[in-house]
Amino acid sequence: MTPVLVITGPSGVGKGTLIGALLERCPGMQLSVSATTRSPREGEVNGRDYHFLSGQEFEERVGRDEFVEHAEYAGNRYGTLRSELERPARGIVLEIDLQGARQVRETLPDATQVFIAPPSLEALEHRLRGRASDSEEQIARRLEVAPTELAAQQEFARVVENDDLGAALEELVGLAASISAPDERSPNP
Repeated sequence: MTPVLVITGPSGVGKGTLIGALLERCPGMQLSVSATTRSPREGEVNGRDYHFLSGQEFEERVGRDEFVEHAEYAGNRYGTLRSELERPARGIVLEIDLQGARQVRETLPDATQVFIAPPSLEALEHRLRGRASDSEEQIARRLEVAPTELAAQQEFARVVENDDLGAALEELVGLAASISAPDERSPNP
């Protein structure tokens, strides 16, 4: 099975930024494209950023056991399709929420899980407001669940604090290198 690197943490902590940089540094790693019922943000492309599904289609796929994990977050459904883990790669990166990470821990116990933590709750709020893609109501919901999510970092053997992007990235690159499957077509990370 292709090695799986699960990256989780509160919304706004910088998971997407870190993963983008990780994939540039480790070209043999691939990002699993999550499915969601939320509306696309400006510039997002179906199949590249997310698989955007209707609520009905999402439920039908859940019923057919097509998901490794699925959860509701901030009023929308998210999940990882099993087909995403079947692609040939040195490793598959999953960017998922805490509920999803817990499910993956049960269904894929060999997956390497990493919790990305902000330096503080204040820094997290600043990042959420700075990305200007969420409504005030969405930001409030995300901040409401953030303390519970941050407390859950104790469940993870690997916690990376994203205070310094370069240092956090180096930690992730090291983890990716340690779990990557050999692949003659891709250079080592």
